This record gives sequence, structure tokens and C-alpha cells, in this order.
Amino acid sequence: MLKMMKKPQGLLVLSLVLMILGSFFAGMFNTSFYSVNVKEISFKGDHGNLTGLLYTPDGAGPNDPRPVIITTHGYLNSKEMQDAPAIEMSRRGYIVLALDMYDHGDSRWTGDIPVKDMFATFWIYSQFDAAKYIYQQPYTKKDDKGNAYVAVSGHSMGGFSSLISMYMDEMNSLKAGYRMIYAGIAVGADFSYAAAVAPQDQFQAAFGSRTVGVIGGKYDEFFFNKSEAEKTAEEKEVKGTVTHKDFTETASGKSFLGVAADQPAEAGKFYQVQSGDVTVEGKAVRPSQAGERIVFTPNQTHPWNHTSPTVTADLIDFYAHAFNGVTSPNQTHADLSSGNQIWWLKEAGNCVALIGFFLMFVPLISLLLKAPLLNKAVTGAIATVSAPANGRQTAVYWLAIVFSALIPAILFPTLMDKQAGGLHTLEVISLILLGLSVVAAVAGFAMKKRSFGVGGAVLAVLSLILWLVFRNAAHITPLGPIYNEPTTNQIVYWAIVSALIAAFLTVAFHYFSKKDAGTSFGSYGISLNPATIVSSLITAVIAVVIGYLLLFALQAVFGTDFRIWVMAVRTFKMEHFITALRYIPYFLVYYYVSTVALNANTRGRKGGYLLAILLNVGGLVLWLLAQYGKDFATGVALYPAQALNGILLFALVPALAIAAVYSRKVFEKTNNVWLAAFLNTFLFTMISVANTALFWNLV
Repeated sequence: MLKMMKKPQGLLVLSLVLMILGSFFAGMFNTSFYSVNVKEISFKGDHGNLTGLLYTPDGAGPNDPRPVIITTHGYLNSKEMQDAPAIEMSRRGYIVLALDMYDHGDSRWTGDIPVKDMFATFWIYSQFDAAKYIYQQPYTKKDDKGNAYVAVSGHSMGGFSSLISMYMDEMNSLKAGYRMIYAGIAVGADFSYAAAVAPQDQFQAAFGSRTVGVIGGKYDEFFFNKSEAEKTAEEKEVKGTVTHKDFTETASGKSFLGVAADQPAEAGKFYQVQSGDVTVEGKAVRPSQAGERIVFTPNQTHPWNHTSPTVTADLIDFYAHAFNGVTSPNQTHADLSSGNQIWWLKEAGNCVALIGFFLMFVPLISLLLKAPLLNKAVTGAIATVSAPANGRQTAVYWLAIVFSALIPAILFPTLMDKQAGGLHTLEVISLILLGLSVVAAVAGFAMKKRSFGVGGAVLAVLSLILWLVFRNAAHITPLGPIYNEPTTNQIVYWAIVSALIAAFLTVAFHYFSKKDAGTSFGSYGISLNPATIVSSLITAVIAVVIGYLLLFALQAVFGTDFRIWVMAVRTFKMEHFITALRYIPYFLVYYYVSTVALNANTRGRKGGYLLAILLNVGGLVLWLLAQYGKDFATGVALYPAQALNGILLFALVPALAIAAVYSRKVFEKTNNVWLAAFLNTFLFTMISVANTALFWNLV
């Protein structure tokens, strides 16, 4: 059996088995052992087309209407990130809609969006538009006055959308005479964005008699902070939000719970609160009502909320309390304890399928390379890049390895945010390198040392390109109709600079050290044969197409995709594909240079695969450890202002680690860099583009 697994056919069969079995078990737990019907739905909202996964327990429907829970994700995510509450509440007999907000997942905003107004769209309207749709459905339980038993919930910007939807619902109810939303709870969201619609006191007034909750992690990277007026002088010195916090100790949290500013508030306790009058233009239009409020404060970060038994239990307890006495008479399992959870088993199935997906590509490519035409992607065997010959060269080699691993992490905040001060410093450094490279080139040619002269000239060109990239940072993938994914734009810039620095180091070592030690240009696997390049391109395209066809097929059968936490391989729409084509040239530069550098520095060495992974992500992992280690130890992160960028690394790091393995393994199959570079580019660009916010209608 082990012998069979070493062959491409055996590994390919294993990968397919993992994908099928993982998807089967994920689908089984997603449907609570087939007692819940889960289907993807699409409907017209007031601002575009919304999609979601509708979880309908057996028996629920027009003849047995049930309370409905609309749950949604945050910025960059999609409906699948709400697996935990969707599974747990549907198995308890509630109907659940896991919603894609506008311009996330498969939902689209239909109107034009000026770039300056990009963040004034999806999170404001998505939940209320979905609530209006759900209200009209015959399976939604209502009272005899037309008020619906619908709860809204969401994570991060989905939490803002949920809070706003209750405000909008109350304003609508003053005219319509009924409420479409009965209760709501925000996860990882406070009232800091409320001012875009109304002040916090009017949000609280609009909640009225509804039961409303907030889940605020004590290490949330963004929210639940004290106001400037509440902070001590020492706290004001911290420039950022990646800090320890407790929402129940803030003025905002106490106000929400109806607790006096000088009194302590308790997490996990329902408070009976007078909402206050709803006012319009200074006039009271609805008197104060009594409603229940609660705050949960788990010891968690912002993205941790997604995959947390604690948060899931808090949500179960909240809904059980909010809907107490208004469930359907036929609703079974509504009283299951909050500790009785199976969603994590669905996540485990997704993870097994994800492992199978990534395991598939190397054996699949091995078999494809045996086909006519595609076999031209394989070139003749090449020598490894020469190893250090003495102690000094060994020391320099390891210093270069450490520098290469650390520099993308050191520059990470500057490059991701295109910080003016840091970019100016990098401009100066690139000009210094340009000057030194020109001197080296002139001296090399003058002394008739051709390798030094050519090396200096090439380094001068790379230094000039670096200077131009730093100088024109604002014009590289600017957010707009073409480059319409904000975080992908950030990663592209970081990747381009990282690639140029890696190229600079590789060229410097080649011409000033490796070339004289006998290393030839061919040792790097940079074949310029057109047939090799074209065959590599076609092979990579076929492999990625086969991978995604399997994903689409398995999702159609079992209703699940491949994912673990924030690392997800999603199906995609045509908009995602077109957008990916726009980013592919930039990522090709990164993955091409990365493949060259990884194989030049690790091929032929003991532990080469581990070293390749460390080169790709070692520095970024250290960055995360330092960032969050300091936060947990002292209450203030290493970079308090790096909230979103730090979170992006949770998906970027595993992707780059897998890409490092592909770079080495596929190179071994082909003896050149092209196929590995194409594979990594097409695969990880598509994964990234399909798994984040895509603002298709930017103008």
C-alpha cells in the first residue's frame, strides 16, 4: 500500500478519496444528518442580487412557519464563514439564511459605486434587504399583528449590518405598523460605525423591546475600544486598536446595557433596559420601550470568533432566550444545550477535502507530463547551484537566508499600507543601491571582470525598478474598476517588492559568488525554450481547471467547498475569473522569482523542503508570533495599527507554504521553473480573488 502511495496514480487516488470523503462528511454534518435541507438561493434585493444558503429543517415550511435567523459574514468573507451558527440553529429547528452580503461571495451590488463611497454600500443595506425578503416568505413565523419572528446576526461588518437593519426596521415600522426583525446580535462589531446612520443613543432607542446582544472579544483587533475621553494618558500613547479591551468597561458598552457610567457592568447577563424615545428631527415619534440587552466578552481575537465553540454557545443561548415561547409547536431539539455542537465536524470534513485538493496537483501534473506536447515542459537534468565552499561562504549564505526570510515581514506594514515615510526611506536605499551597482559595473568592466560588470549592470537595473516601484506606489494596482479588490491590491504590492528584493539578492549572489564557483545560468532552471514555456503554461491550466471542476462537482453533490477557517477554496463566478486575469501578471512575477530563489537556495540540501517553506513564510510567522504574543502578554500588540493586515496573514501564510512545496516538487519533475510558477500563479490567484470582497461596479 505504501509503495502504491509513492506512485502518482496512488497519490492521485488518495487525493480524490480525501476530497470525496471529506465532502461527504462535511455535507452530512452541514445538514445535521440530512434532517435539514440546505440549498443555495438567490433573490433580488433593493440594491442588487443577494445569495445565501437556506437551511430548512424537516417539517418547516408554509404549513409550519418557524422563527428565521439571518446570519452573515464580515468584510472579505462569505456565507460559508457562518457555518457554526447556521448548522447549530438549523439542527435546533430554526430556519437559517447564511447570507452573502453585497459584493461578497456570489452577491452583487447592481448600481455604480464611486471609489470614495465603496464602504458605504454592502454593510449598510445587506441585512435589511435580506430581512425584507425573508419577511415575505410563507415559512417565516409571524404574530397576529404581522410582526415577524426574525433574528439578524453577523460578524464584524455583518454585525454592523445587523445593528443597522434593526434601526431601519424600526423606522419602517413607524409607517408600516409592523416589525420585520424581532431580535439581533452583533459578533465582533460595536457602535463605532453607527454614526454613519445615526448616533448610538438612537440605535438603542430603535431597538425598543427587541432582545439585542453584542459579542465582543477582549483581543478584538478593531472594536470595543474606549473613547478618547475615557483613555488614560498612557493609553492615548498607543496608536492603534490591536490591544486588550473589555466592552463592558467602556461608556459605549455600559450605555448599551443601561448601566450608569460609574457602575460596573457584567458580561453574560441579560439586562432589562429602557430604550429611550425614538426621535426624528428632534421630535419624539415613539416612546421608550423596555427590552433585554446582553454583552458577551470571550478572550478571543476578531477572526477567532468564526471557529469558536464559546461564541457558538453564546449565540445558541442568546437565540434560545430571545425566542423563548415563540418557537413552532412542531420544532424539535430547540432545547438542545449550547454545549451540544457538531459544526466543528463539518469543518473537519471541509479540511480533509482541502488537504485532498492540494495533495492532488503534484501527482496530477506527473501524469499530465507523460502526454504528448505536455512532456515538452520537462527539460534535461541540471546541476544544483553550488554550495558554500568554506566557513565564510557558509556564514554569508545563512545570513542571506535569514535576511531573505525576514525582509518581507519587516517591510510588511510599510508595503501593505504604502506608508509614505517608509516608502521614502526605501526610495533612498534603492538609490544608494543603484549608485553602488553602477560603480560595481564600471569597475568590473574596467578590470575586465565580466561577471562583476554584468552583475553590477543587472543590479543597477533592478535598483532602478525598485526605486520606480517605491516612487510610484500609488499608481500600482490603484483601487478602481480594473483592480477592484482592496486587499488583493495590497498583497500585490507587497508581492512585487518582495519579488524584486529576492531577485536582487539572487543576482548578487550569482554574479559575485556562485558564477566563479562554477554555477551556470542553466542551474537556476530558467529555460528560454518557447516549447517548454508553452507546454508548462498549458499543463498548469489543465491541472487548475481539473482541480476546480472537481470542486464545482463535489459542491453540486454535497453542498460544501474546501476550507479550514479563513483558508478557503471557493467556487467562483465569471466576475471572479475576469478579475483574476487582471492580477495574474503581477502574481506571476512574484511566483516566478520565488520559484527561482527557492530552488537556487534549497535544492540539493538536506531538509530543503522545510528550508523552502521557512524562506517563504518564516519571517511572516515570526511577525504574527511577535504581534499577537506581545498583545496577549502586555495588552498591546507589536504593531497596534496593523489590525486588518495581520488578519490577512492567517490565509496568506498557509498559501505561501503550500506554494513553496509546489515550487520545489514541480521543479523536480520538470528541471525548470516555468510549470511551478504558472501553477502557483493560477491556483493561488484564483483562490485569493474568489475569497475576498470584489467591488465589481466601481467607477
